[in-house]
Amino acid sequence: MRFAALSHPARIEILRYLAGSQSCCCKDVVEQLDLAQSTVSQHLKVLVEAGLVRFSSERQRSLYEIDREALTAFSNQVADLIQACCSGKEKQDSKA
Repeated sequence: MRFAALSHPARIEILRYLAGSQSCCCKDVVEQLDLAQSTVSQHLKVLVEAGLVRFSSERQRSLYEIDREALTAFSNQVADLIQACCSGKEKQDSKA
């Protein structure tokens, strides 16, 4: 699910924007991207469901922030996968 969440360029841009802020509302993201509010909301929903972005409600505002811990863990998993694939170790272990 996380790979799918990162498969759209707009979601990557949203993550880049969120990485530079503590938290922000959807309107803040819309102002940074050339996308409709409903489109940004949908992309944020996908990122929240993938566990890469946290959602909280503050009065009448919906706030979003990057889940740095989850993103770091996912990054480490991807790095381990790439290392295993590139080193051929995974292939050798499966033959044993």
